[in-house]
Amino acid sequence: MALIPDFFKSKKTNATKADSVVGVAESISVDDLKKLIPIRQLKSEFLEAFVLEHKAKIFSKGATLFAAGTPADSIYFLLQGEVELTDQNGVSYIIDNASPKSRFALFAGVVHTTTAIAKTDVSILAVSQKIMRMHQVDKQGQQLELPPEYENNRLLQLFVQNFSNDEVQIPAMPDTALYLRKAMQQEIGVHEAVKIIQLDPVVSGKLIQVANCPLYITLQPAKSCLEAVNRIGLIGARSLVTTLCLKQIFNSKNPVLKKYMDALWKRSIYISSISYVLAKETGKVDPEEALLAGLIVDIGIIPLLSFTDNLPSDFYTEAELKEAMGFVRGVVGKRVLERWDFPEELVDIPLYSNDWYQHRSEELSVLDVVVLAQLHSKIGQKDNKVYPAISSIPAASKLDDATLSPEHSLAILHDAKGKINNALRAFS
Repeated sequence: MALIPDFFKSKKTNATKADSVVGVAESISVDDLKKLIPIRQLKSEFLEAFVLEHKAKIFSKGATLFAAGTPADSIYFLLQGEVELTDQNGVSYIIDNASPKSRFALFAGVVHTTTAIAKTDVSILAVSQKIMRMHQVDKQGQQLELPPEYENNRLLQLFVQNFSNDEVQIPAMPDTALYLRKAMQQEIGVHEAVKIIQLDPVVSGKLIQVANCPLYITLQPAKSCLEAVNRIGLIGARSLVTTLCLKQIFNSKNPVLKKYMDALWKRSIYISSISYVLAKETGKVDPEEALLAGLIVDIGIIPLLSFTDNLPSDFYTEAELKEAMGFVRGVVGKRVLERWDFPEELVDIPLYSNDWYQHRSEELSVLDVVVLAQLHSKIGQKDNKVYPAISSIPAASKLDDATLSPEHSLAILHDAKGKINNALRAFS
């Protein structure tokens, strides 16, 4: 397998002969690979074999590494030097090997969203997309196995033990959402659905309120549950009712845990609203499904908080609780959604929604939209963490240039900020 695709060796327009020359190959080590995201996620035995067979390549200043709009068969990493990336709208940014962002792939999608030009002589590592997918650790059957670094976290140890023994209580889906889902499997009409929704006056009232929020553009406000369902549609109403009902399980009387429950709910609604706006703009993913998908990204944390609610307050620290929350969210979230009989495309949301480099479908999916929403939500946060460029992840390369680009999506969300804030108030 050639490490660097043949198009690297082709002549480029306005490039000198020296620009096209590939320099001496450089050796790499397993330690080098373990610094790179997402290649460090691959199995250790693959990384050890990879460094024996492959090397990084040197490209001269001015060389074009890849061009926007061309298919991509490799994932590229910058090891040394400086690269300028420019999207199809002419927006550019520079990455050098001293930047924390250089740990991320320059590009990992299916069609290049940027053109990469070497600003200095650069050392580039390219890894085949096929090999990456072949050797990636599958999360589907993942269990909660406690790594050594968590061995001092008593809370996490106890939770994992109980979860492995199937002794952790999984919250039941709220009755109204459950009845509506079961009824809709029998192909009921709008009037039958409204009767079920109206059994819960709180949910019925909230549905009307949400149907009148700026996410749903309308001249005449909905004044009844029937008008709200007619406006949103039966499938959309089912997703919204589930969304509204889930607020019931984000609850605790413990002041510390209530603080986390409330923060979790607000963040979930924020991700949901962004997912809705992005899905509506693409026209390829159902917006209400994206709204629900955004809400369930952290649903796996609820059983942990409920479990913690039954423990003495001196059994754990807040630092241990935060550490545990990040560890359990994916696997436990999948278990919750499986118990609730959610469709397969939503069951995997908790597992993969924080994986910037997931590529589980060739076409844009609801998971891709949620991943994009998650990454957009990180922009401007002061959490001292570094995130990949939006244009570099697989989900971004599936966006239709005619409707949405990574940069365009930022502008859309900026324009929709008011709508999102109003939606947050409606759901809260």
